Amino acid sequence: MSIWQAIILAIIEGLTEFLPVSSTGHMIIAASLMGINELPITKIFEVNIQFGAILSVVVLYWRRFITGIDLYKKLLAAFIPTVLIGFFLMDIIDAMLESVAVTATMLVIGGVILLFVDKWFRHAEKQEITYKNAFFIGLFQCLAMVPGVSRSAASIIGGLAQGIDRKTAAEFSFFLAVPTMLAAAGYKFVKDLLKLEISDVLTFDLEKIQQSFMAISSHDIELLLIGNAVAFVVAMFAIKFFISFLTKYGFKMFGYYRIALGVVLLALLAMGVDLKV
Repeated sequence: MSIWQAIILAIIEGLTEFLPVSSTGHMIIAASLMGINELPITKIFEVNIQFGAILSVVVLYWRRFITGIDLYKKLLAAFIPTVLIGFFLMDIIDAMLESVAVTATMLVIGGVILLFVDKWFRHAEKQEITYKNAFFIGLFQCLAMVPGVSRSAASIIGGLAQGIDRKTAAEFSFFLAVPTMLAAAGYKFVKDLLKLEISDVLTFDLEKIQQSFMAISSHDIELLLIGNAVAFVVAMFAIKFFISFLTKYGFKMFGYYRIALGVVLLALLAMGVDLKV
């Protein structure tokens, strides 16, 4: 993977991670079109540049993260379903990540749903999220384990379905991204980049950990640093844009975009174009 390819993927991650359009789907497509989808570093890179996106949320909403323990308790309640379902369905999820057809189909289905979300939940006005609300938002977020669904879309709709207004639901979705993406990126970093077992980390096997870090190439480190920096900057702007756009216009335009992208991908697959994951 070249530096420019890494920058392109990082821009896509920053733009799409917090929008209801599926960042995973977009990066799978971009990597396939650039011909780097089969490189070992690509999948590691796609997950680990989420660190930069996470940091953008913490920086933008730093006051919320330092004012009381209540937010953390609600995030824990929402995060529990992801941990449990992700652990037990890990192999199935990995298999689905290998399918462009699944990604494209879910882009279309999710897009159709977004066309009607504003109408379905036009009376959602609650500005306070309870622990019960948080748990159910976490359940909705688990739908995003299917590539193309969108973690942002699933968790926001989970909030709207419980009467929570757009802005509050979107911001909680951003906050929930922090533990969710941190866990996913951390696991991928340890397992696939450092090639360590989780037990090595938990038992503080310093010699093995040090050897693993030393084995990482300087080029891979450069890619990850640049990717995270780019994703951080782009995500900062994307979050601000999304909150403003969502408050004024709702979800319909995102729905049309998802449908168009999904249909194009399905058409390419039907024509025999080799879109590999």
